[in-house]
Amino acid sequence: MVVRLTRARTVALVAAVLVCAIAAWIWREPMAPVRAGMALQGWWIGLWEQRLVVGDHRWVYDEREAADPAAPTVVMVHGFTGSKENWYPLAERLGGHYRLVIPDLPGWGESQRIEGADYGFSAQADRLAQFLQRVRREGSPIVLLGHSMGGGIAAVAAARHPHVVARVGLIDAAGVRFRDNRFGIDVLAGENPFAVDDAASLQRYLDTVFHDRSVQPAIPWPASRAVIDWRIAQAPFEQRVLDRIGRGGERFLPGEMAAAIRQPALLLWCRQDRVIDPSAMALYARQMPQAIQVSLDGCGHMSIMEKPDDVAAAVALLIQRGTSR
Repeated sequence: MVVRLTRARTVALVAAVLVCAIAAWIWREPMAPVRAGMALQGWWIGLWEQRLVVGDHRWVYDEREAADPAAPTVVMVHGFTGSKENWYPLAERLGGHYRLVIPDLPGWGESQRIEGADYGFSAQADRLAQFLQRVRREGSPIVLLGHSMGGGIAAVAAARHPHVVARVGLIDAAGVRFRDNRFGIDVLAGENPFAVDDAASLQRYLDTVFHDRSVQPAIPWPASRAVIDWRIAQAPFEQRVLDRIGRGGERFLPGEMAAAIRQPALLLWCRQDRVIDPSAMALYARQMPQAIQVSLDGCGHMSIMEKPDDVAAAVALLIQRGTSR
């Protein structure tokens, strides 16, 4: 007996096979659909994933060429618990005007993590400087942007390596003794205010870093479950990093090193930042009197996602009109 499949049955069979394949894929790697979605977003805005071994770490980063080969190279460094994808809204606005290089820092995202390695401000700044040496191009000066923890790392790198970093932007940057807030008090008490272990704490985390709920990333089930499980697995590493950058002896190193930054600079904060209190901007400004200061309203710690148009305008101002001292 010959079994003839109708077109409808063929489509249904193929669909069933695809569903089973996708289900198996998600079961083996729960974060895979989340990463695939982020990769699609990066591709949509013209970014291409690259991999590079620098020193003892493998770096994963996104890159987009500029229309003008002589345009500056804007390097964007993410913060604590962050990844290169945090910069996508800003990258979409800067794309084409500048060459973009957006890495996952060693230990974070898709870049390599080595058990027992130091991921504090100083060690990461030195790794970043080595990375910049590898990706820099003749005639395309590096504009280094750092957000939160990445801002502290960028400050140290810019101070130590002025021959590599032509301009620097610190955005909601860690590394100074800002006015006490709930986040800082909890860190000093040994806690991780960003810890996520269930749906409620995931929402609390998002509410802490975002002022505007309407721009919070949508994380529907089952992606939310995958993110929660991922963050639970990352908790020990996050605490070790907080021990270095939030409670250790180098927690104020970026602010101290900022006095050596003579390059054109940008300081940008959101007035509703509940993580790095806006008082931090004045502390950095004392060390960097040449810095352009930008204060935004209606956004929290994630200015690069909440106000990308304003941040892009500030970056353009740094590149076009920033002056050294």
